[in-house]
Amino acid sequence: MSYVNGFLAPVPAANKDAYIESARAASVLFKAFGATRMKECWGVDVPDGEVTSFPMAVKKAEDEVVVFSWIEWPDKATSDACMAAMETDPRWQEVFKDGMPFDGKRMIYGGFESVFEA
Repeated sequence: MSYVNGFLAPVPAANKDAYIESARAASVLFKAFGATRMKECWGVDVPDGEVTSFPMAVKKAEDEVVVFSWIEWPDKATSDACMAAMETDPRWQEVFKDGMPFDGKRMIYGGFESVFEA
């Protein structure tokens, strides 16, 4: 079964185009490092919760939208190798040379092993 990196991030609505542009540029590198699939999803129906919610998890501000994304890999080792390369490969710095179009400190992420697929 595959391995998935999942992400939630609060993105200023005004930065939607810049976010999509940076995601497209990054997707080329993720694929070059072995990603089999990448999905970026712009929040449309992401309600605030009373106890917990996506907006609460990323401390979404009024002018922000929650983005949900994931990258699928053949295995964890391939994902780990890509993430390690992000520290030193200059191509990654080129993708984000103008900075990230959102507050990366409030992004949440994790790695998951697939256990079921339909």
